[in-house]
Amino acid sequence: MEQRQAGGSGLWVSRTALGTMTWGKDTSEEEAGDQLTSFVDAGGTLIDTADIYTGGHSERIIGRLVTGVVRRDDVIIATKAGHTPEGYRPCDTSRRHLLASLDASLRRLRTDYIDLWQLHVHDPDTPAAETLAAMDAAVASGKVRYIGVGGLTAWQFATYATWQQAAPGSGRSPVVATATEYSLLNRGAEHDLLPAAADRGAGLIAWSALGRGVLSGKYRSGVPEGSRAALPHMAPYVEPYLDERSGRIVESVCTAADGLGVSPLAVALSWVRDRPGVTAAVVGPRTTAQLDGVLAAEDVELPREIREALDDASSAPAR
Repeated sequence: MEQRQAGGSGLWVSRTALGTMTWGKDTSEEEAGDQLTSFVDAGGTLIDTADIYTGGHSERIIGRLVTGVVRRDDVIIATKAGHTPEGYRPCDTSRRHLLASLDASLRRLRTDYIDLWQLHVHDPDTPAAETLAAMDAAVASGKVRYIGVGGLTAWQFATYATWQQAAPGSGRSPVVATATEYSLLNRGAEHDLLPAAADRGAGLIAWSALGRGVLSGKYRSGVPEGSRAALPHMAPYVEPYLDERSGRIVESVCTAADGLGVSPLAVALSWVRDRPGVTAAVVGPRTTAQLDGVLAAEDVELPREIREALDDASSAPAR
């Protein structure tokens, strides 16, 4: 699997990332172990998780797997902090909360360090300087190798990234990546976040690269039994992309797939994975069979004519 540089940093990651949001709920630990083994065997390195995924179980499963199924040195663990669903406010990026969250993640992951530690959200009630100073302290302590952000608007990202670059030699760690949803069904990042990331030397980590599973084509004739949209806790996540506009884009993807003799998943993943500025595309297969489809797409490169046709078909309405 191709490895890419995260922004202008020395961190290199696989261009496809294994998302683990369902691990510990919809994906069993045994299934997760099979996925991780297949992913690493294929050359994948970037594992995406967060402290709130399945109440921390995602991190716990990763921790057990990287001490028993694969080698810790073979993977790049990217986790996140900042959401506080059980707190008195929905997010908290204060020094107190972030450093406590980091230590908790390290315990669950059974590791001494996080390769890429990311803010999961913007906290309007905590000064950016305090948040970033806490992240710098984490790097200085050796508990974190690189820092990133996510869930930010372009101006918020620019504030964080510019602050870290404003005093060369001060010990501030550069923001090497920003994460956002990006796919043929959601191209909002192109308006301002992608240009901002490029300007500040950060790479984009595109989550939900398959449009929350819709771009696989599985919903063309309805909602299949056992799919995410059929699960009560996941249906609200998928339903926004079951509209008429998304349906037209999916049909364009399927037409391209038929012409190339590949799966719709391969077309959709190749499109976002190879967009300028994208460091990695995150996919979240619930089963090893689904992951096999993702890995089979690694060698698919879209011809320019098909890429342009998909660009036209999925162009976002003018804002």
